Amino acid sequence: MGFFADALSRVKPSPTIAVTQKARELKAAGHDVIGLGAGEPDFDTPDNIKEAAIAAIRRGETKYTAVDGLPELKAAIAEKFRRENGLDYKPSEITVGTGGKQVLYNALLATLNPGDEVIIPAPYWVSYPDIVLLGGGTPVFVETTLENGFKLTPEALEAAITDKTKWLIFNSPSNPSGAAYGESELKALTDVLMRHPHVWVLTDDMYEHLVYDGFRFVTPVQVEPGLRERTLTMNGVSKAYAMTGWRIGYAGGPEALIKAIAKLQSQSTSNPSSISQWAAVEALNGPQDFIQERAGVFKERRDLVVSMLNQAPGLDCPTPEGAFYVYPSCAGCIGKTSAGGRAIANDEDFVTALLEEEGVAVVHGAAFGLSPFFRVSYATSTEALEEACQRIQRFCAGLG
Repeated sequence: MGFFADALSRVKPSPTIAVTQKARELKAAGHDVIGLGAGEPDFDTPDNIKEAAIAAIRRGETKYTAVDGLPELKAAIAEKFRRENGLDYKPSEITVGTGGKQVLYNALLATLNPGDEVIIPAPYWVSYPDIVLLGGGTPVFVETTLENGFKLTPEALEAAITDKTKWLIFNSPSNPSGAAYGESELKALTDVLMRHPHVWVLTDDMYEHLVYDGFRFVTPVQVEPGLRERTLTMNGVSKAYAMTGWRIGYAGGPEALIKAIAKLQSQSTSNPSSISQWAAVEALNGPQDFIQERAGVFKERRDLVVSMLNQAPGLDCPTPEGAFYVYPSCAGCIGKTSAGGRAIANDEDFVTALLEEEGVAVVHGAAFGLSPFFRVSYATSTEALEEACQRIQRFCAGLG
């Protein structure tokens, strides 16, 4: 018997964090590296939100709060769900965690038993399968295709459901692909779920406000109210409000599940940071106009990156509906050799050679469960993106 828990051997460290760390180390060693691995906005947290946090500190709001969120924050979240999603959640149906990741973690650990299956469309955010494994569940991956816009089809969902299925994890707009489901696409999936009353839905709506070209965001319970009693609608302030480091995520769901989540949180972190919670109250209740302005900047960057990557030989980059990622195929580069002499047998070889030879850090598709692709985050300056894309073009042109 080793010293460490068996459960730990089932999971791996986050590959996206690992790529960012490697880029940091190369930078620190004096290399010219452009990091396109991190999933966080390069914008600063708006001043009104910062000031609300400072005011909370001055007021002495530095004590423990209710385990799963301040009443004032739960009220702000309830109002957000009403205003933006047409959903009606009472405070007792809302939970607040230290980031969306903790909400997902709590929900899965509070509900999974050995043998329970969780359907995860691929490509997926890297943490979903590992949290399922930590909870003793079994991830069931359903691969999507570039031709289908990386979207789960109703047929594929139907085929993946068994009597052991407990959850579907549904992320729209998607990290890593940026794919977002319109109302009719989502209705086709909720129709399948309505035929299988034992399957619960865990939504990850973190990129809700980062959608482009007139796309209208919808969440499953909005499209099919019949799913309300078996859906956890998760969201947070990190992406829309540029508050990644503040660590506030939240969710609305059935009261019994919310209670179970609070029970688990009471024995792990207890309440999220009181100051971050007061900042989140201001984020949700304060001015919202900057969100659209910033989404406009992201759209320009998306268009630039899609255009430049499609000019690189061997790459095929679709135009995503949302988030701040693109997920190009590098199938046309596999089997070649880089200018530096590295054989490109898979997408991991591709991104490793790209980092070492051109100083551009991206994340390989295998990390997200679908190859041969890679993820580029365009949440960085236009100048850095232009330079990075030129380097990618040069790298691809040098493959032989």
